[in-house]
Amino acid sequence: MVDPRMPTDPAEPPFAAARGLGRLRAEAWDHLWPWRRGVAAPHAALRAAGVSLALAATIAWVLGAAGELRAGALIAWWFGWSVYEVLIRLHAKRYVKDGPWWGRRWRVAGVMDMLCYVGFKNLLIGAALFLALRALGTVVV
Repeated sequence: MVDPRMPTDPAEPPFAAARGLGRLRAEAWDHLWPWRRGVAAPHAALRAAGVSLALAATIAWVLGAAGELRAGALIAWWFGWSVYEVLIRLHAKRYVKDGPWWGRRWRVAGVMDMLCYVGFKNLLIGAALFLALRALGTVVV
């Protein structure tokens, strides 16, 4: 039985028709960049928070790489960015893959879909960055 609260409508991102290397590049950019051209944040405060959080998260990773920030603080900044990213993606890029990751089928994302997508994606990115910094000996645990 289909849950009526779950969106099942098909959705297509702007790069869906692209082929080959162009599609891979566009999809990678789509995963890393939560905003979409032509879709502004619903409130000016959310736009300002986005610029501030993006800058703060970048500074946090740079400080972590320099050995000036403990692991707990780095994780807290990354979590804050993830919460913001969920809010932005729900407004600007409200779609997730439906089916296997290599497929070409997307659907409209619900709140839980977006929480899971952003959470897992940022967990993978954050773990890779954290392990790289840890291997360099710059992150203090």
